[in-house]
Formats: sequence, C-alpha cells, structure tokens
Amino acid sequence: MPQSEARVTLESPGRYLGQLCKHFAHRLPVTQEAAQGSIAFPTGLCRLEAGEDLLLLRAEAADPAALEQLQDVVARHLLRFAFRAPPEITWRPIEGG
Repeated sequence: MPQSEARVTLESPGRYLGQLCKHFAHRLPVTQEAAQGSIAFPTGLCRLEAGEDLLLLRAEAADPAALEQLQDVVARHLLRFAFRAPPEITWRPIEGG
C-alpha cells in the first residue's frame, strides 16, 4: 500500500488539524484526540499529528493514483484554511509504503 508524508511548518498547527478534522467530519469518518487525528477517505486514510510548529500529514491508499488524489484533497483544503500564510506542502514517499 503506497504511503507518503508531508511535514508542514505552520503557526498553530493544532488549530489546522482541528479545522481539517471538523471540515471532513461532515461527510467522512474522522477521529480526533488532542494533537492527533485521522480522516478516512473513500480512497485512503490520512493521519494528522500536530507538534509545536509542525503539522505531520501521513497518507496511505490502495494505489499510487488514489494516493495522489488523497494528497491533493488534503493539501488543497489545508491551503484554503491557511490562506493568510500559505505553507509549503511537499509530499514524500515513505519507504516500504
């Protein structure tokens, strides 16, 4: 199963984790506890973890095309929420994933 991650530097990463989880919870299964969350998309799963100034996004999907679609959806929404100071979002493959 292909996997990737993005380490996104943000001011208040926990706030953006909460916004993403709350936004997608209207249509998808979402879990959120403190500084961690997960969003179950039809195409795969995105896990989120907020640090002091970093939001870690980990995505996994059944195939490379689905993974690319999942990465795009998550990145577009994060950029929409962080429009005042758009972060750089670079997805990198996870070895063995």
